[in-house]
Amino acid sequence: MTRLAELFDRQQTAARGQPTTASERVEKLRLLRRQLERYQDVFADAVSADFGGRPQFESRLIEVIGSLWVLDHARRHVKRWMRPARRMPQLLFAGPNTLKVTYQPKGVVGIITPWNMPLYMSVGPLVTALAAGNRAMIKLPDETPRANRVIARLLGEIFAEDEVAVFAGDIADPADFTALAFDHMIFTGSPRVGRLVMAAAANNLVPVTLELGGKSPAIVAPDYPVGDAALRITHGKVAMSGQICVAPDYALVPRGDIDRFSDAARAAFQRFFPAGVEQQDAYCSMVNDHHAARIRGLLDDAREKGAAIRPCAPWSEGNCIPLHIVSGVTPDMRIATEEVFGPILPVIGYDTLDEAIQHVGNQPHPLALYVFSKRSAVRDQVLGLTRAGGVTLNDWGWHVVNAAVPFGGVGNSGFGSYHGVEGFRELSNARPVFYRNPIFPTQLMYPPINEGPRGIFQRLAMNFYSKKPDASLGGTPYGIAE
Repeated sequence: MTRLAELFDRQQTAARGQPTTASERVEKLRLLRRQLERYQDVFADAVSADFGGRPQFESRLIEVIGSLWVLDHARRHVKRWMRPARRMPQLLFAGPNTLKVTYQPKGVVGIITPWNMPLYMSVGPLVTALAAGNRAMIKLPDETPRANRVIARLLGEIFAEDEVAVFAGDIADPADFTALAFDHMIFTGSPRVGRLVMAAAANNLVPVTLELGGKSPAIVAPDYPVGDAALRITHGKVAMSGQICVAPDYALVPRGDIDRFSDAARAAFQRFFPAGVEQQDAYCSMVNDHHAARIRGLLDDAREKGAAIRPCAPWSEGNCIPLHIVSGVTPDMRIATEEVFGPILPVIGYDTLDEAIQHVGNQPHPLALYVFSKRSAVRDQVLGLTRAGGVTLNDWGWHVVNAAVPFGGVGNSGFGSYHGVEGFRELSNARPVFYRNPIFPTQLMYPPINEGPRGIFQRLAMNFYSKKPDASLGGTPYGIAE
């Protein structure tokens, strides 16, 4: 707690100094890019050891290259983002005066990182914080100690602790971190913990960005080829074994196509992993015994309540769990209400597209939505009648890796974002600046009111902007005393 409080005070003091220039911010991002490239293989090996097996390709593509895309976009655009935005003054104040919005760093940003993507979910918010001129304190997850050491060293080699401080397992009580009076806080994780973070932030009136996941649906419209939809949804479900916040949580499929979809999904899995899941260089393990036990518990609960469960490969009960396709899902099953966050694909049948849309609408708003249809009218219908943090059409997840757009949730899946210009503005104070030209006579608005030449101007101004209503409309509005 002493080190935590000390570094927070140092960062707060440093944040009150002169803001960094655009060139300085670009240089910081350049150095961070170099470090990501230097440490990419070391990180991939470390996080694989934390998971008990995670493919290097997935770690490099999702965490390293994904971070580089966010970083490169910010490097290219930060100078333009920082420019003051000129605005038109009200007509009364037009003429020689000027009005603009400047983007001022908020100060110190607290970043709380989840275990599933410790690098990407640290660097992504950090890039935005640095681009906006802030300082940052990062709390890494306890579940990935080896990856944490790499991330701490990667950042510690280029940033002083009064600019970027990393805490990796050295905070006994996570509440000590969220209790700090940050200027902004970013949390990625579950809605349950998100509520605790938001409650702690409220004590200090700290604004928060929450990315909370949820049950992201994939709707397969009747016009779309079932086999292709199954292939793409399966890919989304096996990437990191479904331990991704935007992984398709469940599939809504025309009732008559459930068997064909399930067969195609199983065939897709076997195409991806012809040797099964025991080859740990090819398939991602669950991060630890606790999370593997949770997946087994979801399957046991569904089986006991009458679901049909089809494993896509042999399984020796270890933490490398193959995809399980579950049909016959009922509302009382845990997989119908809990975010799966693992290699289980519930397949739910529907009779009409309206029924599928209603099913999505009856659930808390998801972080992502996937719609499979070749007809623009169908896609527009679903998009118009549903709410989600982001959408990919005819595939899964790819809206997230495009760094030019915001990434975040809505409602139960969170709020706020930290990618692109929207993220830059979220971590900046948009400060209006009005410049009164010395020749502009604002003193015409001074009291005493309605006396002399000032009174003539004041009456003209009031009548121009707020005309008296027509007498035929009556006198005092109903309910307001005379």
